[in-house]
Amino acid sequence: METTIAFAGAGLDRTDHIRADAEKLTSLMNWRARLLKLDGIDPVIAPDGSLDWGTLADADPAAELVFLGLMEDGAKDPRACFAQVTPAMIGSVAPPNPRLWSAMGMLSPTDLAIYGGARSLVDWHARHRFCARCGSPTTLAKGGWQRNCTNDRCKAEHFPRVDPVTIMTVECDGELLLGRQPRFPPRRYSALAGFVEPGESLESAVKREVLEEAGVKARSVEYVASQPWPFPSSLMIGCHAYADDKTIVIDETELDDARWFTREEVAHAMSGAEDGAFIAPPPFAVAHHLLKWWLAR
Repeated sequence: METTIAFAGAGLDRTDHIRADAEKLTSLMNWRARLLKLDGIDPVIAPDGSLDWGTLADADPAAELVFLGLMEDGAKDPRACFAQVTPAMIGSVAPPNPRLWSAMGMLSPTDLAIYGGARSLVDWHARHRFCARCGSPTTLAKGGWQRNCTNDRCKAEHFPRVDPVTIMTVECDGELLLGRQPRFPPRRYSALAGFVEPGESLESAVKREVLEEAGVKARSVEYVASQPWPFPSSLMIGCHAYADDKTIVIDETELDDARWFTREEVAHAMSGAEDGAFIAPPPFAVAHHLLKWWLAR
């Protein structure tokens, strides 16, 4: 699916070969280096609607600096970009609130991709200051793409985590299965979703989640598109599947409702019409693109 999906894109050159080179990283911390300004882990928006950047002189002296990558700006050498993890940061696993959505709505796709990656990385550091193996403090390594245990008898290495989540539309007799979670705004319906469990393939996770949440047996799972989702650090793996029976049995601990919608109802909702059968997922979400993809088939 050729389309721009929120938080996806190559906003920065991540330059993995530089991360492990402490001398090179130090040399990049010069007067041209940029520091991404954050309000906690939320973005700071400049007057022109872009991400706000400062210099490393603006950093908290007690902060850990995370190397985000290199940015081309027309100069001979690209600029190194960093974010800081201050001692006061505690991270967040909460979904985005309306104020955060509004702030992100001002950003270009490139800026949104930069912010999404930075938010996930900074949040991971803020929530992983101690070793999960022995409980000792950890220190930043590889420019912020690793943390090492300080206990000489442990020396565990920890890496930023990404949680795979399947998000899927299900089709039967030309209609689409969508559900609504309790936290959704009124009348909002979206694709079903759930985390991939240990030992599962994506196809198995799709089938299990659809059966658990809606009581529908899915088959013929196909991949459509993916989206990094920095709340806190998931990879949404968009899929489409088919079913042979429309009988729904809702898991009320997961969903408020689940329904089958006709192509006409989905198209009307995606047009933004206020009198639609439901309110479509927002353009930020990969679910929006799944519905758009289905309509275009």
